[in-house]
Amino acid sequence: MREACSLETDIKWPNDILANERKLCGILAETVETPLGRAVVVGIGVNLTKDSFPEEFESVATSVETATGRSHDFETLLGALIAALEKHYAALREADGPEAIMREWCACSSYAEGKLIRVVESNETLVGTTRGLERDGALRVETDDGVMRIVRAGDVNSLRPK
Repeated sequence: MREACSLETDIKWPNDILANERKLCGILAETVETPLGRAVVVGIGVNLTKDSFPEEFESVATSVETATGRSHDFETLLGALIAALEKHYAALREADGPEAIMREWCACSSYAEGKLIRVVESNETLVGTTRGLERDGALRVETDDGVMRIVRAGDVNSLRPK
């Protein structure tokens, strides 16, 4: 988004891209076993135009067009996305690649460290402050009573400090 649209964004753990605290993009990844070994199937949805989502979601979603005040070429955005995927895929093959990617993720996310959040996971709700990521990408959350919880799945929402 930064390169193709000059748009500053935030990564909301684990898989949303936000602009102005509203969802701009969603990413889903699933591992599958194939005859050649494990593979990852990735789906990426970007709200490119203001018509990308129903009007009733305007309070929680946005589009590239709305966030930047102008329309953008799909091909340009797609080219930048493919280039970024190629770069990070190549980085995974380097000795410290996964760690470097995690550091970059943390640098691009206000959710990585010091963010007061609520996590809803199944029938449990957890409130705490983010304290970085585990090696596997799980989110570390410190509760008010000082207990460190590891979150691997759940719906995360930012809270305003008391």
